[in-house]
Amino acid sequence: MARSANQKIKILYLMQILLERTDDNHGMTLEEISNALAECGVEAERKTLYDDLEVLRVFGLDIEKRKGKTVRYHVVSREFELPELKLLVDAVQSSKFITHKKSNELIKKIEGFTSRHEAQQLQRQVFVSNRIKTMNESIYYTVDYIHDAINSNVKVSFQYFSWNVKKEKVLRHNGDRFLVSPWALTWDDENYYMIGYDHISGMVKHYRVDKMLNICLTEEKRDGAELFRNFDMALYSKATFGMYGGKEQAVSLRCSNRIAGVIIDRFGTNLPFTNVTDTHFDIRIKVHTSPLFYSWLVAFGADITILAPGDVIEEYKSLAHAGLDQYQ
Repeated sequence: MARSANQKIKILYLMQILLERTDDNHGMTLEEISNALAECGVEAERKTLYDDLEVLRVFGLDIEKRKGKTVRYHVVSREFELPELKLLVDAVQSSKFITHKKSNELIKKIEGFTSRHEAQQLQRQVFVSNRIKTMNESIYYTVDYIHDAINSNVKVSFQYFSWNVKKEKVLRHNGDRFLVSPWALTWDDENYYMIGYDHISGMVKHYRVDKMLNICLTEEKRDGAELFRNFDMALYSKATFGMYGGKEQAVSLRCSNRIAGVIIDRFGTNLPFTNVTDTHFDIRIKVHTSPLFYSWLVAFGADITILAPGDVIEEYKSLAHAGLDQYQ
């Protein structure tokens, strides 16, 4: 490499070396920096290194010079601090819709935001637990297609599958393709969902992204704009238990005071509590009355009572009796 080109690239190698090998607890001497540059095929004299370090400081790299037995240089702050990177690693690890392979790839990239010393702390977190992961490696490309369709205002076409008892994928609708207008993506109950409008049923529906196959964009413009003009994703997620579809209804519940925290965690602090006494309070919520909603009620036993409407009470009783009848 010509000397002029060598010197032009030197400062880039210098920044890379400092970011990879130093942090608040680990520094490098000028001799160590010079040796590291030599490994990259770049010559560096002590005087020029002083100038280059100053240039990097002016550029915004937070380099600190510390005197001890030797003088060492540290990059003491970065765009992401170690606790923030640990949060990102935990999010990747706990995401059910991210495969093991992609989790490891993403974590490796996250490690690039800190020094190799601190990266070891992130790598150890990979083995915290053996969580269940999706097996659909194409989910990332599917998400990309959905974003493209939303930005291009077109419908998507895809196949959709479920699992049978033999752990085999079974295509819904005999393999016929779904044609849906995508409007949003949401992460709920550890899964990724596409929220869209089905023009055949005239309804807003959601689809597990990891169960979508062979997705492609169409040239048809999206339908359902009027439904999504004031669409509140947070309210939709609250009303749809486990993203399980069902008839949306306004339901009145009487709750024990001791589960007030549970109700707030689920529905937020803006939900009014009425008829408050020393033992209970009432709430009125809009929910999709699905089996998952009823199973949520069952978990609280006598702490939650359905007050209205009557058809929801009867459906809940019928479901409970059907379950109990198996043990008669």
